[in-house]
Amino acid sequence: MYTLGINAYHGDSSACLYKDTELLCATEEERINRIKHWAGLPIEAIRFCLTDASIELKDLDNICISRDPKAKLKDKVLHSLKNRVSIKAILSRGANSLKIGGLKDDIAKAFEVDPKTLKAKVHFIEHHRAHMASSFFISPFEESAILSVDGMGDFTSTMRGLGKGNQLTVLDSVTYPHSIGIFYTSFTQYLGFPHYGDEYKLMGLSPYGSPKYVDKILGEVIRLKSNGLFELNGDYFRHFREGVHMSWEGGSPEIGPIFSKKMIETFGPSRKKGEQLLQHQMDLAASVQEVCEQIIFRMAEDLYQKTGLKNLCLTGGVAQNSMANGKIVRNTSFERLFVPPAGHDAGTATGSALYYLHQLRHKKRPSYSVQAYTGIQFSDEQIKDFLDSRNIVYKQFEEKELLDWLSTQLMQGAVVGWFQGRAEFGPRALGNRSILVDPTRKDAKALLNDKIKKRESFRPFAPSILEEYVAEYFVQVDDVPFMEKVFDIIPEKQKIIPAVTHVNGTGRLQTVSSVSNPKYHALISKFFEKSGVPILLNTSFNENEPIVNTPEHALDCYLRTNMDILVIGNFVIHRN
Repeated sequence: MYTLGINAYHGDSSACLYKDTELLCATEEERINRIKHWAGLPIEAIRFCLTDASIELKDLDNICISRDPKAKLKDKVLHSLKNRVSIKAILSRGANSLKIGGLKDDIAKAFEVDPKTLKAKVHFIEHHRAHMASSFFISPFEESAILSVDGMGDFTSTMRGLGKGNQLTVLDSVTYPHSIGIFYTSFTQYLGFPHYGDEYKLMGLSPYGSPKYVDKILGEVIRLKSNGLFELNGDYFRHFREGVHMSWEGGSPEIGPIFSKKMIETFGPSRKKGEQLLQHQMDLAASVQEVCEQIIFRMAEDLYQKTGLKNLCLTGGVAQNSMANGKIVRNTSFERLFVPPAGHDAGTATGSALYYLHQLRHKKRPSYSVQAYTGIQFSDEQIKDFLDSRNIVYKQFEEKELLDWLSTQLMQGAVVGWFQGRAEFGPRALGNRSILVDPTRKDAKALLNDKIKKRESFRPFAPSILEEYVAEYFVQVDDVPFMEKVFDIIPEKQKIIPAVTHVNGTGRLQTVSSVSNPKYHALISKFFEKSGVPILLNTSFNENEPIVNTPEHALDCYLRTNMDILVIGNFVIHRN
């Protein structure tokens, strides 16, 4: 039985394919069409999944989508009537719902086949149930509390529940327009970061400030409720009454300004994109991050009290807040936390399929494994043919020789593009589509930004660490295979790895296992053997674009930047 899962007509569109309960492949549309956070129907991602599995559209038994137009229909109508939402906004939402209803026909049309030849049944899975499934059903837990938090999907912004075996139970939810995700996005826009997905910039900026405005925000802008949840003060946000322009159709998604005049009256003029950051703006970023963390901790602790379970699965766009994630176990009664590799909306493609397979069909869950490397891959022959077609001078190494040579180059200051195996699924480069640098270099951040990244100086770079040595460098010890948690670096170690130590003494680590990524583990091990440091700086292989997906993307990025070395498989391109 083949089941296709998709996130469609929404930001971070994606597709995955299961054979029975085995995940064969998964990828985001942006990796293929090169448009960040692409919104629409993920035709190329679907095409990749079918090609990778050597099947055709007619072979599919099920198509699952992480949207349900019927979810909270009553709440949608009441909100529109109560707040006099514009006819234009209502028509836009209606058109989006109609597209979802015509999903099968749209896919058939894109593949130029007759819809009548498709046997697949379409299953509409509520957005947050898909989020919950995307985390719990791939977690190592037999039972767990589950918390899903994002901007909004199917008129819900937060959902809490629990999972046992192959079943989820929803306990409660927060209905739009109340939303932590929208709260965080509005302040992200206010601070001069207007693009979809810019929230990580506010998070990176927050350690440079002091949380002076927590009391001003908590209780005024966002309020705590006795049931462990929250509500927004609509005076500070436009989406309560005016609606907000949102574009989810065939391109990079756009969200218009969410914050209202009340926000400006209370906190002063908003920052324009590109303007110099002032200290009070950094303090506001620190305050927003602090409030967000407090609300997450409170919702999680209340969920613990309701369930009594020691494990927590966290998911949704807000689950990409790695600073908050790294503090949850310390600030709640939970003992273990699992965050999936794609906690954001792309992950609802897998979640919709998993919900159908386990919740609705009662299929047994497979044993736990790291499911992060599910994208496209290339053989040695394909890589060689491509490089030859571009008349590129290269050297092919044996793997042992490559790791020995490359570790020395890293120690000598080389910036290395590292392209290996299957591409990652999710927003993080986890050692298969990465740029690598020696983490002991004090000038590494400036080096990377000068040669490649050209990004804001306040944004940190991440450490990939051999899982065996986490306790020697970090205060907290945990498996963090998906780079989803920020932990405190032991003070005396911070001066050893300055390139991956943020201004507040933390690092967003990735623990690297010899089981899930043996070649990357072997490279870090060889670097450790020579340098005494079991860590490499790991940042995504891209330059203001989606992470590279193919050898062509990797080579083009290498040629238009000042990267020193490009490694594709065991093929090496060197400027010298």
